[in-house]
This record gives sequence, C-alpha cells and structure tokens, in this order.
Amino acid sequence: MFWIFLIILAAIAVFAVSIYNRIQVLENRYQNAWSQIDVQLKRRNDLVPNLVETVKGYASHEKEVFAKVAESRERMMQAGSVAESAEAANVMTAALRSVFAIAENYPELKANENFRVLQEELSSIENKIAYSRQFFNDSVLQYNNAIETLPGVLLAGPMGKEEQIFLEVPETEKQAPQVSFS
Repeated sequence: MFWIFLIILAAIAVFAVSIYNRIQVLENRYQNAWSQIDVQLKRRNDLVPNLVETVKGYASHEKEVFAKVAESRERMMQAGSVAESAEAANVMTAALRSVFAIAENYPELKANENFRVLQEELSSIENKIAYSRQFFNDSVLQYNNAIETLPGVLLAGPMGKEEQIFLEVPETEKQAPQVSFS
C-alpha cells in the first residue's frame, strides 16, 4: 500500500512539473514574440528620422505632420509596457501615413531615389511588424489557454501567472478604405 501511495505521489509530481514547464515555455515564447516586435519597432524608429528629413526637404511647410511623427517616435522610445508600446506603435503608423500622404503631393519627392529606398525599407519593416504581431497573438493565445484550462489553471495561480493581452488593431484601422473610380 505504501508503494502505491509513493507511485501515485511521484506521478502527481511528474505531472505537476510537466505542467509547470509547459507554462514556462509558453511564457518564454510570448515574451520572445514581443521582443521580435520590439526589434522591428526599433528598426522603424531608427528609419523614421531619415524619412522625415528627406520629406522635409520637399515639404518644409508641413510642420504639424513632422511634429506628430517626432511626438510618436518619442512615445515609442518611452513606452514601458507592451500595451504602451503597442499604442505608441499605432500612433506612429498613423503619423507615417500622413508623411506618405504628403509625398503624394510632390512628384519630385516620389521620384527621389533616397525616398523610394526609405519607403521600401519601411514597407518591409511594416510587413515584419504585422507578422510579428500575429505570432505574438498566437503565442499569447497558447499561453492564456494553458493557464486558464485544466490542469494548468491549478498551477498558474500559485505560480503568479496572469492572462496576457492581445495586440489589437485600433478601431480607426478596421474600416475598409473607400475606393472610387469616378
């Protein structure tokens, strides 16, 4: 009887350790996913001053747009949490849209080789950010599922694990663009 009790106790211990390890692996995965987003956001932040300087040469009177870009870049650099960083990234995306909207009014700017290279690089970074956000959300989903379902929920509380938030698209970006051929 004693041996059966020890075997059951050992099985429970092995089971608990495997759940603990799974939760830790999933937590590390979503933290790594956020780090990948952070790397891409840093690359975009580093690229923005060059882009702004190129556009300023052609559209120096658009000071309000450049101020928004500078402000959003500063917010990105000061963000302390995932939520703050995600919000700042959304503000930066909107500010960059304004810069590209200005470029549409200046054909010589659009033809500028430096501007085109910067625009292509920024487009590439934006694609990587979008993919990284998707991977982050997938990782958060797996983690949240692990800590909110049995048997993980039994260990998550004592481990101090909490549900993580998903990165979401701002309401302003969810609307479909208006297309007109008139």
